This record gives sequence, structure tokens and C-alpha cells, in this order.
Amino acid sequence: MAAARRFMVDGQLRPNKVTDPALLAAMGDLPREAFLPPALAPRAYADEDVRLPGDRALLQPMMIARLLQLLRLREGDRMLVLGAGTGYSAAVAARCGARVDAVESDPALADIAQTACAALLPAGAVTLLRHDPLAGHPVGAPYDAILIEGEVPSVPERIALQLAEGGRLATVLAAPHRGAFSRAVVGLRAGGSFSVTDAFDCATLPLPQFQPAPGFVF
Repeated sequence: MAAARRFMVDGQLRPNKVTDPALLAAMGDLPREAFLPPALAPRAYADEDVRLPGDRALLQPMMIARLLQLLRLREGDRMLVLGAGTGYSAAVAARCGARVDAVESDPALADIAQTACAALLPAGAVTLLRHDPLAGHPVGAPYDAILIEGEVPSVPERIALQLAEGGRLATVLAAPHRGAFSRAVVGLRAGGSFSVTDAFDCATLPLPQFQPAPGFVF
């Protein structure tokens, strides 16, 4: 696994524009397999999403790295991870110096996150919150950085409002129409407003709680 982790950094991250030294060090050190059910551990360093129960996924290493890099994390930043899954992104961000609140509503995934973070991080580095990620965590706001970990149709206003002035948000926005690509975006709160800029094309599973309720079909 250690050799696979080194290859992930040198073969997947560095060639794909991941240059942040703290981020490379964190992903080169954290055992990604600890954030998966044992049966899926052999796939921990595959260059693709690892499918999890409940139509969820542990995002591809390169995608996680590039999304986190968009946030330009600094030591002491207060960060919110929504749809944190098994906790890997939250743990990487904590290793980069952020103080992380991680929201996950799936009990099985949250249990894996709790166990892995407790074993691998200092106490309090990641606070796991078990509720609907669509609500964010207004009690803990404002945040310097927010990661919505999965594909969403748009960034809900209630989430954008939980950013501090100068705060950054990263996520994957669904393709606007058939034939278009989903894309990673970075959002910025500045001057009291929130704007989003495309960063790179990518694809991952939709985050279930952020999807619109199905309407009536006639």
C-alpha cells in the first residue's frame, strides 16, 4: 500500500497539475485504504472513483487533490466538508492545517470516517457531524473554505452564505445539458456577493441530498 501511495502521488497527482506541497505530502502520508470498507481497500489507489454503498463514491485521488487545491488552504483555516463520506477529503484538509467540520448523513460511511479520523489525526482535527449536508452547518459559520464532495446541480444559496468574506468553495457542477461536461468549479465570496468560476472538466456521482425532488410526470 505504501508503494501504491507513492505511485498515486508521482503518477496521478503531479502529472495532473497538483503542485501544492502540503497537499502532496498529506496525500502521500495518509493511508487512503483506511477510509474504505475492508473489501474495497485493494482499490484505494485506483485512478478512478471507488463506488460505495448508497450511490456514493470515494472520489478519484486526482479529483480530490485538484478540488482541495482550488481552496488554497492555509494553516488555521476553518473548513466545512459537505457529503464527507468516509472522511478522506476532510482528513487530507486537516493534514494541510485546516480545522474541519465534516457533515455526513449516511451512518455506515460516517462510522468509517469516525474510526479512520480518530486513528490517524489529532483529537479535534476533524469534527464529524451526522446530519443532512444540504443544510450545511450554520452554527459553525462563517467558514474560510467549503468543499461539497460530489456532483450537485448548483450551489445552494444557504451554503454560499456560510462562507466568510474572502472564503472559497469547491465542488462539481452537473452538466447544464446533454452532451456537455460536468465541471469542477471554485466559488468566492467577496464584497458580500458569491461568484463561481469553472476550473476543469470532470465527472463523479451526484450527491443524493442535493438533487431536486422528482416532479410529477404526465
